Amino acid sequence: MAEKRKPLLGFVGKLPSGTTPGNSGKTRCPLCMGLFKAPRLLPCLHTVCTTCLEQLEPFSVVDIRGGDSDTSSEGSVFQELKPRTLQPQIGILCPVCDAQVDLPTGGVKALTIDHLAMNDVMLESLRGEGQGLVCDLCSDREVEKRCQTCKANLCHFCCQAHRRQKKTTYHTMVDLKDLKGYSQMGKPIPCPAHPAEELRRFCELCDQPVCRDCVVGEHREHPCELTSSAVHKHGDSMRELLKGTQPHVEALEKALAQIEGTNGALRERVEAVAADIRTFSEGYIRAIEEHRDKLLKQLEDIRIQKENSLQLQKAQLQQLLADMRTGVEFTERLLTSGSDLEILITKGVVMERLTKLNKVAYSARPGVNEKITFSPKEKAGLCRGYEVYGAISTKEVDPAKCVLQGEDLHRAREKQTASFTVICKDAAGESMGRGGENIQVAVVPKDKKDSPVKTMVHDNKDGTYYVSYTPKEPGIYTVFVCVKEQHVQGSPFTVTVRKRHRSHPGVFHCCTFCSSGGQKTARCACGGTMPGGYLGCGHGHKGHPGRPHWSCCGKFTEKSECTWAGGQSAARSLLRTVAL
Repeated sequence: MAEKRKPLLGFVGKLPSGTTPGNSGKTRCPLCMGLFKAPRLLPCLHTVCTTCLEQLEPFSVVDIRGGDSDTSSEGSVFQELKPRTLQPQIGILCPVCDAQVDLPTGGVKALTIDHLAMNDVMLESLRGEGQGLVCDLCSDREVEKRCQTCKANLCHFCCQAHRRQKKTTYHTMVDLKDLKGYSQMGKPIPCPAHPAEELRRFCELCDQPVCRDCVVGEHREHPCELTSSAVHKHGDSMRELLKGTQPHVEALEKALAQIEGTNGALRERVEAVAADIRTFSEGYIRAIEEHRDKLLKQLEDIRIQKENSLQLQKAQLQQLLADMRTGVEFTERLLTSGSDLEILITKGVVMERLTKLNKVAYSARPGVNEKITFSPKEKAGLCRGYEVYGAISTKEVDPAKCVLQGEDLHRAREKQTASFTVICKDAAGESMGRGGENIQVAVVPKDKKDSPVKTMVHDNKDGTYYVSYTPKEPGIYTVFVCVKEQHVQGSPFTVTVRKRHRSHPGVFHCCTFCSSGGQKTARCACGGTMPGGYLGCGHGHKGHPGRPHWSCCGKFTEKSECTWAGGQSAARSLLRTVAL
């Protein structure tokens, strides 16, 4: 008789009404896409056909766990620990999730059989009107009935034979069409060691199902109990693990939903930014094209203007040349072929004409040149709201019009940086307004012409150039400034380099009495004194200059060089006001 079982883990039972039975994702192999044939359960809980797993390319890994690795649930997990050694381990990759699967000693066929998948395959075959489901006994004819006692699918012939046998006469037979609403078929699972016996007990020590022969054999001393009893304890353990796993599933689903939402927001943001970029670039391109057209039109206007100027100058010179030739030819013919009287008669007219022609002013050089430059890095203002670059210039620097400016043009101090500015102008005297010119500067000592001073030229990009140098010794220096290898206005010029600036050792005060705090012995270079034995100056007293001055040299300018050259004793008395 079949043992009664409680519906703890989804044993035989009717599906709820409205539930669609079967699931192709649970009955079909992810590799061959066909119904499972001898399905094997991988450690990652994915199921694949045995033949499909055998076709996967294995690889070798190093196992440092010690002993044999056994991923089959049918093997013992209570094995004696062996020394930790490096052992080659054969493995495959799960075709679904690429997880590494270490194969047990028996290979793919030693992996756990997925009986749940086999049950689903059987149910799906039943729902397909028995197509593809053959008799468990003869393996030849299609199934018509199922023995609920033996859990065997039988054809019509085998069903009649099953009823005629004495041991199976009273077994319950059910038509296949009456089983289509069941969620599980409950096919008996034979023992791998004793195929004639069904696995009905569970060995707690070896942690594996066993049959009746196993209990009286190799598991004789082991604690074994019926599967219906053992399932309670192990089912509770699985439920506890399931409770701990389900929150992670919910958290992961929530995290994936957030990631998907963020990804969607990211795509929307990328599309919005891409639209902004396209709008900006299209506007910028239109601005650049418009600026290009303006530059080309400006260039064409410059060409027309220059050509008109050249044509006008050409016409004027041609007319003047024709007048000159006429005058020269007539005068030569008159002097060569005319009589004395004829020469004297026409002398007045000829001389007046030649004199007038000689006084005509003209330029032997073209009035305009071909100089047209384009500066791609020069700012050209805004166009359609965008900053554009590139400007056309017809100006040409004229060295004779360039000027020098600066307070240090003709004076400097030793070991102190002196500077001046070069302002480049065109032939009309207008500033160039742009940089890029080759400015050559040389500072040469008068008595050491072979030791020029190092100079620095900084382009201000506006037509001016900042020149700086540091003379090392006092003396007379000659400065050369050239543009296009031609001297500018005022070049060359001389610079007098004096000794280093002398600072004031005294104090800048209103009077000695105030700055010294009333000391009688304090003196001042202004020479003023006060009654009562005061050696320094005081407001309104004899010798006081009437305004602030330096106590050391008497100069009235606070920021000035000290000119005091007194003796040692004078220095001490004058400097007393400094300390005070």
